Order: sequence, then structure tokens, then C-alpha cells
Amino acid sequence: MIQVGQKQELEIVKEVDFGVYLAPSVSRADDRVLLPRKQVPEGSRIGDRLTVFVYLDSDDRKIATVREPKLVMGQVAELTVAQTNRFGAFLDWGLEKDLLLPFRQQRGKVEQGRKVLVSLYVDKSGRLCATMNVYKNLRNDSPYHTGDQVTGRVYEQSVRFGAFVAVDNRYSGLIPAKELYGNVELGTDISARVIRVLEDGRLDLGIREKAYLQIDKDAEAILRLLDGHGGTLPFSDKASPEVIRRKTGMSKNEFKRAVGRLLKEGKIRIGEQSICRI
Repeated sequence: MIQVGQKQELEIVKEVDFGVYLAPSVSRADDRVLLPRKQVPEGSRIGDRLTVFVYLDSDDRKIATVREPKLVMGQVAELTVAQTNRFGAFLDWGLEKDLLLPFRQQRGKVEQGRKVLVSLYVDKSGRLCATMNVYKNLRNDSPYHTGDQVTGRVYEQSVRFGAFVAVDNRYSGLIPAKELYGNVELGTDISARVIRVLEDGRLDLGIREKAYLQIDKDAEAILRLLDGHGGTLPFSDKASPEVIRRKTGMSKNEFKRAVGRLLKEGKIRIGEQSICRI
């Protein structure tokens, strides 16, 4: 059976003026697709087998091409937005007809010239479309181990679970909600550390250093925060975890460790409801 969105080897079963018809075999000539004349390799004849990609033309009819698409079914790829209109965005995927990314399948900013991470799916009308919900097509067999540094694209965010990351635009990763600090925006590329490889191969990620490395950076961040507020912060290490995270991007424990370092070095003074720089 001819599969839309896939590369496959098909047999030439009929030749016409405007191209050749391809089918899985001569015996299945009723299930066939046209390869336009301009794409038929020179010297091809009935019975030859060709590797082609099958998609839909402007009239939503199956059409074959010998061109190499930038994305096939089951994969994830970064494609450039060629244009946008009231239907959604159209992506350059290396074929004559651009690929539609419907509004309902978009995540974050989608603008002309911008690169977006997408997968293929077949909509209810049988058309090939793109989606930025790439979770099910990301692989769980990464070569990374705990402690490794990785880079990836944030493609989904959840208050409950955290930020979902496509590591190397290929592997499934997650920054758990408890590991999220600062402003991690949807659609941006981030650098992270593998903090755990789950049994199923997915990666749990952290965007902060190990505690003994992070404490210096946190202390410096607090000093910058103090300088930006005239030398005084209107809260102390006794504030709620929610206030500390909102104001500093740190957990309460991380904040207390960094404040303790600064206090020991004689750089700050702590009051009941404030911290002042000395």
C-alpha cells in the first residue's frame, strides 16, 4: 500500500505522456501514484523500481517526487517559515508545495523567516500537515548520561510537569517544574545538564549547576539584585518559597545558601524583613 508522508520503493507500472505511474508491484497496479515526467530518471522503463516520497499536490491528490524532503512521517525537523496567512503558516520542506502548519498546531511565536521544530501528521481530511507537538516522535535512545551537558529546543510548557525539551532536536527531555528557574521561554534553545536518565530512556534536565558550583553564581546574582534596588531587598531568607522564587528565580534552600555565603564574607546584613548590602 502506498503511504503518504513516507519514502518508499515503488515499481513503474505504466508510462504516459505526462509521467509514469508507480505502484507497490505490477499486481497492485490499482494502487498507484503519478511521478511527473520532469522527475522521471532518464532511461527508466516499466518494471524499474524507484525510491520516491509521496505527498499531496495542490488538489490533494497523491503525487510522487524523487526530491529529498526535509521531513518524513515519524521524524522531527527544523523548518523555515516561508509565509503566514489566515490559515496558518507555510513551511519550506524542500518540495514544490509548502507544508501547512495550522494555527491550532502552533506553539509560541511563528513568524516568516523563523525556524520551527515540527513533525508530520495527517489531518481529518487526509492532508499532510505540520505540528509543533513533537513529543511522540522524539526518540528515547540518546547517547547521554547523568552529568552530561546538552542543548535543545523548548517545545511545550506545563505548570504541572515543567518544560519539555527536544534535545538535539531529536531526543525526549524534560526540565521538571521543580528545576525551572528564571525565564524559560517556549520556542527557545537552552543549555542544560542531564540530572537523570529514566528507565524508558527519556532525560530529566536541569538548567542550574550542581549546588557547589551554583552557590557562587547565586551569590553574585543576589549582589546584582541588591545593587539594582538601592542596596536593600524588602524580604529576607525567612520569606516564603514562592516570594523568593518570584523575586530571585531560586529555591528557598538555594537562596539561603547564597545569603549565608554573603553573610559569612561580610557583604550583607540580614534583618527580619530585609537584606542590606554592606
